[in-house]
Amino acid sequence: MKKQKNTLAGLQKRKAISGYIFISPFLIGFMVFMVKPLVQSLYMSFCDVQIAAGVINPVFKKIEQYKFALTVDPNFNRLLVEEFTRMLTNSLAIMVFSFFVSLILNQEFKGRAIVRAIFFLPVILSSGVIIGLETNNSLMAQLQANIQEAASGVSITATLESVLRTAGVGVRAFEEVFKLIDGIYDVAIASGIQIIIFLSGLQTISASMYEAADIEGCTAWESLWKITFPMISSMFLVNWVYTIIDFCMRSDNQVIDKINTVMITDINYGLASAMSWIYFAIVMAFVGITSLLISKGVYYYD
Repeated sequence: MKKQKNTLAGLQKRKAISGYIFISPFLIGFMVFMVKPLVQSLYMSFCDVQIAAGVINPVFKKIEQYKFALTVDPNFNRLLVEEFTRMLTNSLAIMVFSFFVSLILNQEFKGRAIVRAIFFLPVILSSGVIIGLETNNSLMAQLQANIQEAASGVSITATLESVLRTAGVGVRAFEEVFKLIDGIYDVAIASGIQIIIFLSGLQTISASMYEAADIEGCTAWESLWKITFPMISSMFLVNWVYTIIDFCMRSDNQVIDKINTVMITDINYGLASAMSWIYFAIVMAFVGITSLLISKGVYYYD
């Protein structure tokens, strides 16, 4: 028994060493290129940064920049609330969409490889070059205008929303649902990596487990909850963290736009740094709390 425990401990140690070797390039790069700018940015957030003749002179002001961002600036708090509401709803939609798409793509059917490639295309399309072409291309803009004109302004979701508003049925809840329906393209294009991660988890589940459950009389719905969910529960945690971080780095993030405006247009590095650290702290706190809650339901197996 003691020999077996020592063998398991040695195996775990080798796995830990392999993991540290795997992430060592990132750790080295972070220490070399990121630590100093982070420290400088944190110090600037407590200063009134004065720029003259190419010389940066930070004057220490304690937490004045944080007070201004949270209590004086008319838009920052509003943008934080709006972006976190949008982040929560979109992230939940992406998780649900990517999970059920991965369940479909994990089935045996003809042309499965092609369909998988199609669902992975959003990962390629979401690259910086393609986004630049999409947002700055006048031809794309004209094409979108022509499509909207051809549709004569008719929208099924808008009509249904108008009917529900008139009836007074769950207006606020339905508004969020219709926003997700109208933004299904954004949900799909942000789900490529999550689908791949879920697929990798689904393919590690042994078919014999489903066969045994089928023999015992389990329905497909029961197998989903009793086998599939527990076996890939760790993937939900990974995908949730990835989805939140990915959303916060999107090009249409209004909080980031606000910080860029303060830094570049207003040339106020101190206030921009304070806003950045407030946003960073809130995001990290949200990720930490939600990850802790999700991790309680994660099933780990050897």
